[in-house]
Amino acid sequence: MTPAATLTGVSSQLAVVTVTYSPGEHLHRFLDTLEAATSQKPQVILADNGSTDGQPEAAAAKRGVRLLSTGGNIGYGGAVNRAVVEIDPSVEFIVVANPDVEWSPGAIDELCAAARRWPRAGSLGPLIREPDGSVYPSARAVPGLFGGAGHALLGTVWPNNPWTRAYRKEDEARTERPVGWLSGSCLLLRRSAFDSVHGFDSRYFMYMEDVDLGDRLGRAGWQNVYVPTAEVTHTKGHAAGRYPELMLPAHHRSAYQFQADRHPNWWHAPLRLALRAGLGARSKLAVKAALREREGFGHDG
Repeated sequence: MTPAATLTGVSSQLAVVTVTYSPGEHLHRFLDTLEAATSQKPQVILADNGSTDGQPEAAAAKRGVRLLSTGGNIGYGGAVNRAVVEIDPSVEFIVVANPDVEWSPGAIDELCAAARRWPRAGSLGPLIREPDGSVYPSARAVPGLFGGAGHALLGTVWPNNPWTRAYRKEDEARTERPVGWLSGSCLLLRRSAFDSVHGFDSRYFMYMEDVDLGDRLGRAGWQNVYVPTAEVTHTKGHAAGRYPELMLPAHHRSAYQFQADRHPNWWHAPLRLALRAGLGARSKLAVKAALREREGFGHDG
């Protein structure tokens, strides 16, 4: 492969990676708005996990982006890691974003400027808006065992409970600041920081890989910096909405993995057992509720 740093007209400082899995029209809006998000000319890699809609192939043929087949659905973090290996190590910053992100003009340039202001920033994340314009709480605290359990158990039935408020940090001012972790739907990663923690943990098939990465970056002495002057819009959850029977159990498995990794000793075994049982039961209830709603028997049915 020709290194990104030597391709004619391609930036030696920046690359963009997005993981595709039948992304539909979202991918075209991602690429259309990307052009105005940065004055640089980044190499763009589509790490494809087995799309069947033809959209990644069409984008590669028409837009000059690189299509990289991962060989199957290896998960989000694993696909990002696979793509990053293909990027020349001299590229300083790598943007990782979902294909259903739409960029505001200058968003990536703003993140790069913030990275210069924060030389110990391993990851930087923008303000993320929902399609209706509301702000998604993308800059959060790393969940501890009890706070995480309180949020998991009560977040849907009592959204304003103290554990969920502490975790989501929605009351925090929209200022540029270090946080516990940032949403993996859109991140600017400093390559040296990403490599120093060996990238995403590919055991997380989907969900919590961004929490884990932010926590490991913090433990390694890097910062995760929220940059609200950079904005994107994220049509989040389209895959989760179509396949709750797959996505919700994956979310709960990842939540268990995160806490189990941080409580690995033999005397934590009863705690891990209780956590596994509790999250397993909650997963089954969540899937049933999601399927009822999808079939028209939810609150609006």
